[in-house]
Amino acid sequence: MPPMNGFLYPRTASGAASLIPSPPWYYSGDLLTVEYRTDPANVAALLPEPLEPAPEDPGAVAFIWADWQSCSAGREELLDPARSQYKEAFVVVRCSFRGVTYSRCVFIWVDKDFAIARGLHQGYPKKLGSMWQTRPHPFAHGAPQIGPGGVFGATLASYDRRLAEAVVTLREESETNGFVNGHPMAHHRIYPDISGSGDAYAELISSGASAFEGGQAWKGDAELRLFEAPTEEVARLEVEEVIGGYYRQVGVEWNGGTTLARL
Repeated sequence: MPPMNGFLYPRTASGAASLIPSPPWYYSGDLLTVEYRTDPANVAALLPEPLEPAPEDPGAVAFIWADWQSCSAGREELLDPARSQYKEAFVVVRCSFRGVTYSRCVFIWVDKDFAIARGLHQGYPKKLGSMWQTRPHPFAHGAPQIGPGGVFGATLASYDRRLAEAVVTLREESETNGFVNGHPMAHHRIYPDISGSGDAYAELISSGASAFEGGQAWKGDAELRLFEAPTEEVARLEVEEVIGGYYRQVGVEWNGGTTLARL
């Protein structure tokens, strides 16, 4: 029998059918972020052991929309755009492990299967969804500008139900794109036991960008509304105070992480 190849299933002799190629993976995208505060107890309820709430501002949350184009090292996906372009919306909080503060994605929706497959490897809890965000353009006839007065909207839905909507109005340049999503990620990678008696495999891992470039970040005023849905819990992170909104274009390389604990 020939050996099976491919980074993830389905593995075949050629490996061409695998959902995703091997890392490193490269991303270029536009990020629209709304940071806000919720009751810290709402965040703590989403932190499994051995994680603890962040020591500072434990109720801070970042709701982020991203319009991505991505590829592997060979860049062939860029010539077949259906394989490289996708959108996502994700919710990030902060947590602590052994005295170190990490960011953690607690909810995330994407619109392509290859993005879900990468999430399986990276520990992101990805689900399918429908997300849209206003795109900037240098000609203002049908688009906002990345600058003072630029107004950007974003929506998220899943199973035909709206989960979130946001509006960000840019005011001025910013030194950062916010603070909640500014640490290495701490994620759980799990695989349930086939008998249903627990997890056959579980680990806490840390990962982040192995290379990063970013354009000028902008900040401004923001509005965010969350909605209840039968199969979602993001509305439990209810908005108590909006911190602000941000817009930034970034380039990222991802190339693995490290194990923090075997669980």
